[in-house]
Amino acid sequence: MKVITLTGYKAHELGIFSHNHRGITYIKKAFEQQILALIEEGVEWFLISGQLGVELWAAEVVIKLKQTHPHIQLAVLTPFLEQESQWQEASRKKYHDILEAADFVDSITKRPYEGPAQLRLKNEYLVQKSDGLLVLYDEDKPGSPSYYLEVAKKRQQQEPYDIRLITPHDLEWIAQEDEMNDSVDIDNL
Repeated sequence: MKVITLTGYKAHELGIFSHNHRGITYIKKAFEQQILALIEEGVEWFLISGQLGVELWAAEVVIKLKQTHPHIQLAVLTPFLEQESQWQEASRKKYHDILEAADFVDSITKRPYEGPAQLRLKNEYLVQKSDGLLVLYDEDKPGSPSYYLEVAKKRQQQEPYDIRLITPHDLEWIAQEDEMNDSVDIDNL
């Protein structure tokens, strides 16, 4: 595997409405663990569509890891032009920072938003262009990642395609580990 698509829920689907929500830390840690494992397996490119939430947080992880793994690359393949036009200013700034740090940026349809067909095309395109999918997903709460998974599972039926899930259980484990580390630090003061 050389290319992996990173995705998951939009921030609002997770009930996250602030850029400093503690849950983002756990999501980033989970992605960092998985991305490091993927780098060890030979993955060089990480793809996102740039949607708010998990994709941008995962992109921040890739950008951070480029400091110690300079051979990895980030591509942002947006479903349409100006997808950030309706976002809040803080989100637009974070998005533009990621675009600046990315190694490749392009729009799949090269047109402004016209309809949901562009989003379906984005899912199909990113799955087609990658060797696997790393997705934050809860089977009890399908949400937007289910569209990626549907396309990925179809591809998996025809040829090898790696699908890796980060689950709520994984995040819970990271949060518990973090709390244990915090309590250990307090005890050592």
